[in-house]
Amino acid sequence: MLIKIGRAEVRTRNILKLTYSEHLKKRLILRRIPANLPKIIFNDYDEKYFDIETGSIVLVKEVEYLDKTRNMMIVYKEQEGKIEIITIHPLKKFQKENRIKTGRWKRI
Repeated sequence: MLIKIGRAEVRTRNILKLTYSEHLKKRLILRRIPANLPKIIFNDYDEKYFDIETGSIVLVKEVEYLDKTRNMMIVYKEQEGKIEIITIHPLKKFQKENRIKTGRWKRI
C-alpha cells in the first residue's frame, strides 16, 4: 500500500491489522495531528524503545509539526492478532532523555 504525504510516498508493511485506539483518535483531533501520521511513524520510525513501565513499544520520528521540527512518539501494543496504536504526542527533548536515562525506555 502506498501513502501520499505531500510529495513524499511511504510504503506500508503488510503485517497484522493496524488499528487506532479511541484515545488516539481523540488526541489526533485535540493536538491537530494529521490522521495518517501515526501510521507513517509506525512504518518509518527513527528510534524504537520498549517501555518497561507500560510494556508497550514506543516509536519516535522527527517530523514537522505546527511549523516546528519535533520528535513525535507513538505508543503501540500487539495483541489478539492486531497492532493497536494507543497514543501519539510530541516529545520535549528532556522527556526522551529522561526516560532513557532512568531506564524506563530500553532501545530495541
